[in-house]
Amino acid sequence: MKKTLSIIALSVIGFGFVSCKKENKEIAGTETVATDSAAAMPANSGDSAAVTPAAGETTAVPVSNQPLTTIALSESNFDFGKIKKGDKVEHVYEITNTGNNPLVISEVKPGCGCTAPDFTKEPIMPGKKGKITLHFDSTNFDGNVNKYADVFANVEKAPVKLTFTANIQP
Repeated sequence: MKKTLSIIALSVIGFGFVSCKKENKEIAGTETVATDSAAAMPANSGDSAAVTPAAGETTAVPVSNQPLTTIALSESNFDFGKIKKGDKVEHVYEITNTGNNPLVISEVKPGCGCTAPDFTKEPIMPGKKGKITLHFDSTNFDGNVNKYADVFANVEKAPVKLTFTANIQP
């Protein structure tokens, strides 16, 4: 009985940490580029310290082993405007490698299951462009929605946050 209560107590405490972290991420979503100190650490820093997640929390996307580069986005926020409930829409964000090293997008992680990403998988050479497409299914929503996806790549301030809004009409 004590063991069961201990497990329940640890689960509740762990869930509290995960919930707080998730809320902080959503608050930081108002910036074009969010900073994650673990992801921003250069791969050649020599620091081998590992970040241990709280109970029940999944680990972040690993830091890229690629040399860092810089990027420019055609836009970081898009407004679909009014769309009908049930519509499936998509938007393409253009990303340009403005640095001196190849840009490698390791993952695009949407904030919820209603959004699915597609992105350029091969390295984007300096001066070249790639694409990140976010597909949104409005079936389960009404009214104004704000959604995001985090782009993990070999840039200093990763993840880069892409956002979109829509006004879902019946």
